[in-house]
This record gives sequence, C-alpha cells and structure tokens, in this order.
Amino acid sequence: MTTAAFAMALMNLFRRGPKPSKTMDTEQTQQAQQYNAAEGTAQQENVPTDNLDTSAEPADSPSEQTVEAELELLRTEHRELHDKHIRLFAEFDNFRKRTAKERLELIQYANQNTLNAILPVVDDMDRAVANNEKVDDVVPVREGMKLILQKFMNVLAAQGLKPMSNEPGVDFDTDLHEAITKAPAPSEKMKGKVLDVVEKGYTLNDKVIRFAKVVVGE
Repeated sequence: MTTAAFAMALMNLFRRGPKPSKTMDTEQTQQAQQYNAAEGTAQQENVPTDNLDTSAEPADSPSEQTVEAELELLRTEHRELHDKHIRLFAEFDNFRKRTAKERLELIQYANQNTLNAILPVVDDMDRAVANNEKVDDVVPVREGMKLILQKFMNVLAAQGLKPMSNEPGVDFDTDLHEAITKAPAPSEKMKGKVLDVVEKGYTLNDKVIRFAKVVVGE
C-alpha cells in the first residue's frame, strides 16, 4: 500500500457516520406524538371530579306524578283553610251583631231596676195627693210627705246614691263644692268656709255625680 492510500484509509476511519435519513426522523416524530397522546389520555383519566359540572339533573329527581300529587295536596289544604276562614268570619259577624244588639238593649234598659224600685214611692205620692184633697189638717199632710221622702231616699241609697253631708261651717273643698257666690264672713273663723248650702251634692258609689252649690265666706 502506498503512502497516499494509507492516508486515505485513515481519514475514512475518523470520518463521522452518515446523517440520519428523513425516513428515520419521521418515524421518531410519530412515535413521540403517540407517546404524548397516551400521556394526555392518562392525565385526563386522573383529573379530579371536584370541579366537574354537577348542574345536570340528579337521577332521583321527582317525577311529574310526584309533583302533581304534592300540588293536589296543597290544593286540598288551601280549600280547607279557605272554608275555615269563611266560617270564622261568619261567626265573628254574628257575634258582632249580637253584641251590638245586647249593648243597645243594655243602654235602653240600664235603669230598669232603679225605676222599678221608685215605682212604689210614686204610688205613695199618688195616694197622698188623692187623700190630701179631703184633709183640712196640714199636720198629717206634712207627716205623710216626710214619710214618702224618707222612703224615696232609702230607695236611692239602695241604688248607691247618697247625699253629701255639707253642713254650714265645713271647709270649702273644690272636690265636693261649687261656689256660686261669696258673702262676708260673720267671723274670722268662717272665712274660706261654707256659709250656706244652696243645692245638695250627691255621690253614686262614692263618686261625685253632682257638686254641692254653696256660699263661701270671705
């Protein structure tokens, strides 16, 4: 072997290998794509279900028959409550009318017992007037009138009506007295006191229903 041939063989020994063909590159690319696709599928299978859309109707949702049954039950309850309301309203209206009638009757006949108690006194006065037309003596007439008056006052007292004991000389009290005028006091002690009772006062069950009209000393 000549020197030139030996040098050529040595150069071929250290020369880089042939470049890969385009066919090998295509096969490798396809294999890489298949590998990536397989990885993506595996990742999708392992995705957690926490963030998945759960807005879909559940499998055990009520059917139309169940909803219709519930609506019919509500309608029945509504009819019962409506009927109950109508009955209560009618009962209340009857109660209101009955109460108004009873109150009117109570106002009209509230003094029935008092008038029944006074009627015997009226009968006595009628008899006294009839008998006094034939009597010339005044003393029996006077005594008879006193008895009738005492009987009448007893009837009023039984109904809770009592006269005030407003004798002259008592202190003037605005809760009991009504001063109709003032007069000079006969003494210093009578100033500011009742000098005369012009009209008696009365109480009904300890409540003043008429003030006594008096004259007050000054």
